Amino acid sequence: SAASDVYKRQINYVFMLINKIRKFLFGKLVHFYPWYLRNIYKMDIGHNVRISWRANLDLTINPRGIHVGDNTLITRGVYIMAHDAARGIKGDVYIGANCFIGIASIILPGVHIGNNCIVGTGAVVTKDFPDNSIIAGNPAKRIKENTYI
Repeated sequence: SAASDVYKRQINYVFMLINKIRKFLFGKLVHFYPWYLRNIYKMDIGHNVRISWRANLDLTINPRGIHVGDNTLITRGVYIMAHDAARGIKGDVYIGANCFIGIASIILPGVHIGNNCIVGTGAVVTKDFPDNSIIAGNPAKRIKENTYI
């Protein structure tokens, strides 16, 4: 019927508006969160870094111990820890420039990840890795080296 067609068009229009608003806000939040971490928590976050608002960075004991290079992407569910209360460790975490940190990865305190590295989904990074590495596994291992992104 004509009334149901009008109703369907109105519902589709509302969903389209909601989707546009969501995309607009997401675009703003992606750039706001690194600024917030830089200025409120004094983290060393490079330029053009994208951090999912669902990523978990250590904001408690040692937030200044997190260092992220330029053009790095940190996806959702990532844990970056700069302290371990159980072992009494405080260690700075360095993530190089042009890196990609996959969903649900865990980066433990004191780890250095080189430039141009890819950390696979669900990896648990417990040690340092050089530049141009692809890292995956639990515990994380270098599965490919001399890769260029």
